[in-house]
Amino acid sequence: MSRVVHFEINADDPKRAINFYQNVFGWKIEKWDGPMDYWMINTGAANIPGINGGLMKREMPQDNITSYISVPSADESAAKIKAQGGQIIQPKTEVMGVGYIAVAKDTEGNVFGIIESKTSKP
Repeated sequence: MSRVVHFEINADDPKRAINFYQNVFGWKIEKWDGPMDYWMINTGAANIPGINGGLMKREMPQDNITSYISVPSADESAAKIKAQGGQIIQPKTEVMGVGYIAVAKDTEGNVFGIIESKTSKP
């Protein structure tokens, strides 16, 4: 069974958004050591239910918060999404050191991501 494993917040002003989430929720937010401007969000202790996420500069006006669902194969899941009437709106893309992501829209217009991890499978 696939589970939501990550969320991503898009922000017009990342510094302002970081300040907001740190001060409202006490989240620990640190710059990612990867090839793009991205901040990793730690929402709490590992022994408490919940997921962690990331924050990045908004690229498109409609970009909002996206939840990522762990899948064993991004290609197979994309095919299933299309077969069930969904759309792939961002094709499979490699994230160095992480795996592969794609972004989709369900039959109701909701946007979500899928992630095929290089290190662990659901």
